[in-house]
Amino acid sequence: MTLDDTLEIEAETRTGAIKIHKPADFEGMRKAGKLAAECLDMLIPYVVPGVSSDELDRLAREFILDAGALPACLYYRGYPKTVCISRNHVVCHGIPGDWALREGDIVNIDVTVIVDGWHGDTSRMYGVGEVGPRARRLIDITYEGMARGLAAVKPGATLGDIGHAIQSYVEAQRCSVVRDFCGHGLGKVFHDAPNILHFGRPGQGAVLKPGTFFTVEPMVNLGKPAVKVLGDGWTAVTRDKSLSAQCEHSIGVTEDGYEIFTGSPAGLFQPPVQGA
Repeated sequence: MTLDDTLEIEAETRTGAIKIHKPADFEGMRKAGKLAAECLDMLIPYVVPGVSSDELDRLAREFILDAGALPACLYYRGYPKTVCISRNHVVCHGIPGDWALREGDIVNIDVTVIVDGWHGDTSRMYGVGEVGPRARRLIDITYEGMARGLAAVKPGATLGDIGHAIQSYVEAQRCSVVRDFCGHGLGKVFHDAPNILHFGRPGQGAVLKPGTFFTVEPMVNLGKPAVKVLGDGWTAVTRDKSLSAQCEHSIGVTEDGYEIFTGSPAGLFQPPVQGA
C-alpha cells in the first residue's frame, strides 16, 4: 500500500461518526502502536545536545520504512517531515530542520506509523542533557495528567470524564491545559471522531463503548493556556513563551477498561530526564 492509497482510503472512510471496531481490529492497532513506540525507543540515545532535528527525523523515517511501514505524517496535508519535534515553548507540530538541540532543552517527539492500514500514534518527552527543575516538574505533571485521563476510560464513562480528570489534576499543580488542540479517534483513519478534549466536566460528552479507538495527548503549559500558530501554518507556540510539554498514547476501549496500543516495549515511555 502506498501513501497515496492510504490518503484515498482515509478520505473515503472519515464519516464524522464514532466508529466501533471489532475485536479482531485490536490486533492491527497493536502492531501499529508497537512499531510507533519502538521508533521512539530507538531515538532515545540520539536525543543529545548538538544533534540536528533533521537527523532525528531521518532516523525515524528510515526506521519506519525499514520495518515495511509508512510514515503517516509525511506529506499529510502538506506536512513536510516524518515526525513532529516540539522544543521548549513549542506546544506541538514543530517541524524538524537544520536547527539543533541544545543543553537543557525539553522536546516532544510525535510519530505516527501506518502498518497494514492501521495507524499507531504516540509522543513522549525527552530531556536534552541536564534539564532544570521547573522543566522536569512540568514533564512529570504532564505524564501524570495523561495517566489520570486514561484511568477514567471504561465503558459507560464519558469524554468529559477524561477531560475533567486531566484538567483538575493539572490545574491543581498551577499549570494549564491547552484548549486549542485535542486527541482524536483513529484506526484505518488518521484523524477521526471523537475529539478528545483534555478539559471538561464529568458526565458530559459522548459515552464510551467497547471498540472505540482514540488518542489521549494532553499539552500542558507552565504558564497560561493560550497558543498561537506561526507563519509556517504548523508550529504552535505558547503566547507567553512559557514551557510546554505533551505525551500521547493510542488506546482502545475494552469491555472492562482500556488497552494501550503504544506502550514502550523497553519500558521507556517516560525516558529518564537528567537533572541540572
